[in-house]
Amino acid sequence: MSLPQFINEAVSPWMKENGPDSDIVLSSRIRLARNFAHVPFPVAASDESLEKVLEFFKQEFEHQTFGNYHNLEWVRMSELKPIEKRVLVEKHLISPHLADNNETGAALISHNEQVSVMINEEDHIRIQLYYPGMQLEKALEQASEFDDWLEEKIDYAFDEKRGYLTSCPTNVGTGMRASVMMHLPALVMTQQMNQVIPAINQLGLVVRGIYGEGSEALGNIFQISNQITLGKSERDIVEDLKSVVQQLIERERKARQLIMSQSGIQLEDKIFRSYGVLAYSRVIESKEASKCLSDVRLGIDLGLIQNVSKTILNELMVLTQPGFLQQYAGKALSPEERDVRRAELIRERMKLENE
Repeated sequence: MSLPQFINEAVSPWMKENGPDSDIVLSSRIRLARNFAHVPFPVAASDESLEKVLEFFKQEFEHQTFGNYHNLEWVRMSELKPIEKRVLVEKHLISPHLADNNETGAALISHNEQVSVMINEEDHIRIQLYYPGMQLEKALEQASEFDDWLEEKIDYAFDEKRGYLTSCPTNVGTGMRASVMMHLPALVMTQQMNQVIPAINQLGLVVRGIYGEGSEALGNIFQISNQITLGKSERDIVEDLKSVVQQLIERERKARQLIMSQSGIQLEDKIFRSYGVLAYSRVIESKEASKCLSDVRLGIDLGLIQNVSKTILNELMVLTQPGFLQQYAGKALSPEERDVRRAELIRERMKLENE
């Protein structure tokens, strides 16, 4: 897959597949932070040193294939337009931090967008690997194999006592962040999330918004991930996170059943009103669109709406973000213009699905 396809296609190929518990868990991700042993970390390195890292990765790994991850595409940040970088952030292929690194940042992205390797972000190397639904163990297995493949040509910064060395002390040890993206509308409606988040934090996990640290939980979508990387093995971290996620899945399902039994008609009204807003609005802001998409997705999962697929909603969650709207328009848009374009795009996509 080429850079234009990464930017122009809203849904990554792996997102079109169903995974376990996909009614609640949208995706599982493993991220590994690594650094070269004999190169200053990006926070302290000169541009010359970081250029050498870029040259090495481009020479050794561009268009290479490992397992199911074919034809790794080289994408350098300095060669992208601001809107193109924003689109890659909205698809979770790169981080906002890497997008801001215009001079020495780059990424390698697999054809199916399941793997992306961010280069010279906070660390020299950040490997991201995604799976649909609740598949943390499988994601860890594949990420570890991909990591081993890179290590055949790279001498990592590693300490026998501390583990992998990273720019941020909170990543030292395994260098791993395991996370799941969850759709939890019923826990929000029943106001249980206000109690759940502090409890999760006490277990050494953190709850963030859809784009990670510092972002909002748009559309009732939350990212749950580990905070501790030192003193635990990768498998222990995954098992701890998996245990908490399974409890959240159970609580969300019970909350959905409770709402249906106590306020079924009101819930149906809420869901179909949101469906109407998406199908007929002429102007819609990003937050309202995310809220309505969340309601309609809940309606699909509960069997109340049967003529719309979840894949379409995944697509619209990305398509309605500011970067994608402007990419499709081929120009920068004001907030008001984006709201009109967003409503138009949603209407057209919903009409096409119905037909």
